[in-house]
Amino acid sequence: MKDDFSFTIKRVCFDEDYRPSDNTRITTNFANLARGEYRKANLRNALAMIDNRFNALANWDNPAGNRYRVELEIISVDIDIDDSGQSFPTIEMLQTYIVDQQTNERIKGNVGNNFSSYVRDYDFSVLLLNHNKHQTGFSIPQNFGELHGKLFQCFVSSDEYQQAFAKLPVICLSVSDSKTYHRTENQHPVLGVEYQPNESSLTELYFQKMGLKVRYFMPPNSVAPLAFYFFGDLLNDYSNLELISTIATMETFQKIYRPEIYNANTVAGQCYKPDLKHSDHSVTQIVYDREERSQLAIEQGRFAEQHFIKPYQAVLEQWSANYANS
Repeated sequence: MKDDFSFTIKRVCFDEDYRPSDNTRITTNFANLARGEYRKANLRNALAMIDNRFNALANWDNPAGNRYRVELEIISVDIDIDDSGQSFPTIEMLQTYIVDQQTNERIKGNVGNNFSSYVRDYDFSVLLLNHNKHQTGFSIPQNFGELHGKLFQCFVSSDEYQQAFAKLPVICLSVSDSKTYHRTENQHPVLGVEYQPNESSLTELYFQKMGLKVRYFMPPNSVAPLAFYFFGDLLNDYSNLELISTIATMETFQKIYRPEIYNANTVAGQCYKPDLKHSDHSVTQIVYDREERSQLAIEQGRFAEQHFIKPYQAVLEQWSANYANS
């Protein structure tokens, strides 16, 4: 058996003409926008929101608020387990690029941002649900997230990743509506005010198995903190423009998909409890179906089980047992 698997990285431009490929998870933020009769308007409006937010945060030497434009590239990662040439879609992320329209430079932003994974769908929507079916209390299966975490670390340390990307990924997610967050005195000029949760969430523990740490910041003129997952030193390993590219992109998606939190009409205070039933919020002009997304996550988890987990179960279990965490 091979020590490591081989990965193939594919890139697709995310613009108003984008259409999801057959292998793309339909519930992924960017793919969900590109469906239905409003797909083009959805994409155009979302991209305009990203540009506006970027310019609002990168406001130095930018008097008209239109100096920068953000371009997005979808990074799709396929894995080949047995050198058969047959691959399975494992991870999708976003690469940001910053176009300085004053100097005509195109600057690489962060890779990561959004994070999408069929195996994560399997873990949360199949394995975890089945484990807790007919149980009186909630519990986590043994080794929950171990395989997914090692696959992600294997990819990030692979030659394919090192050749394609200069820096390690930064992933930005919503805060958990089951936790309470407390404002601290720490403040960063771009990331904003730092918050700390009262306890770890399941998502936090899951990403920890991927080798990622987490910090929570509420950027300037935002209404709720975002969760930033990263390797290394978030505040010093990335430039201000790189961090802004992540904030502008992911805060836009969160305003669309979780307006009760990120498009609320009140700002998070000293002690903040997110609420997905919060009625005092504004909605964007972008159409989506939240309930459909939840249902599709289960279908996608079953797809991973049928085409990846079960066919390669013995190989994956042996590889996972032998894989040394970095």
